[in-house]
Amino acid sequence: MSLKVAIIGTGWFSKVHADIISGMEGVTLAAFVGTSEVKAENAARNYATAKGYDEVEQMLDEIKPDAVYVCVPPFAHGAIETSLVERNIPFLVEKPLATGMEVPTKINQEVSRTGLITSVGYHFRYTDAAVKAADILKERKAGMALGYWMGDMPQVSWWRKQEGSGGQFIEQTTHIVDLLRCLLGEVEEVYAAFAHRAMKGQVEGVTVHDVGTVTMKLRSGAVATISNTCILPEGGQVGLTVYTDQGSVEVNPNKLIVRDKGSLAEFRNAANPYQQENEAFIHAVRTGDVSGIRSTYEDGFKTMEVTYAALRSAETGLPIRIGS
Repeated sequence: MSLKVAIIGTGWFSKVHADIISGMEGVTLAAFVGTSEVKAENAARNYATAKGYDEVEQMLDEIKPDAVYVCVPPFAHGAIETSLVERNIPFLVEKPLATGMEVPTKINQEVSRTGLITSVGYHFRYTDAAVKAADILKERKAGMALGYWMGDMPQVSWWRKQEGSGGQFIEQTTHIVDLLRCLLGEVEEVYAAFAHRAMKGQVEGVTVHDVGTVTMKLRSGAVATISNTCILPEGGQVGLTVYTDQGSVEVNPNKLIVRDKGSLAEFRNAANPYQQENEAFIHAVRTGDVSGIRSTYEDGFKTMEVTYAALRSAETGLPIRIGS
């Protein structure tokens, strides 16, 4: 029997997932939900089996999907996931989980209680570079890591507003925080400095910080610093470098670079991480085998704790212990 999948959201990531899902054997892309019926129908028009809706509950009642993808802006999370948990419908949700901790805390409690199959869209975890880096780091003593997300400001109005996106560290740099956790383990404490430097005077309606640096103490004893900016005129540098007793291990979106004494090796990604992510989730929904899912809601919640703690630290000027 074919699995029926619905997508809530009509943006770029919705299309990324839809293109992959529609090519899967035994999977039917059944519906899109948008903020308007026109947006939903426009998204659905590209897929013969899909129908457009402007109401989540109506879609769930009529389609009765086996799984749902939640691809909405940070501020729009909450009611959607609550409905899916109440109906026991597995879901894949794009990061971040919200703009603050109130919504994901409630959802995480319910997901943990019910054991519902979930996945969070931390696709870096599915890259060949990250997988190989994890294997290499098992044999090394990691001392510290430096991460970075240096780029321009996304041209969507909600991203520029703190209440819309949560800010760059929560909305974008969360990928690097999650990669840090994946490779080096849990963060215990953060201290952050954020600032407004350029974008408030250049782009209307900006309330997010446009530069920031976060220093972290890890449970292992290692330390890390992750910095970001959105003041550049175009995209810049994204990645994480881990410094070890044998050399450095650098993960970026396209490849892994290992620099040891007297040698340098590069390993380019071969597989599509979005394909891997989707296949792992759909396999879990079909079989109950969740071993291929590399970030569940519970795990993504831990990354959200770190990124939100960084915002709190920047606002208060104080170090914040995770979970406090």
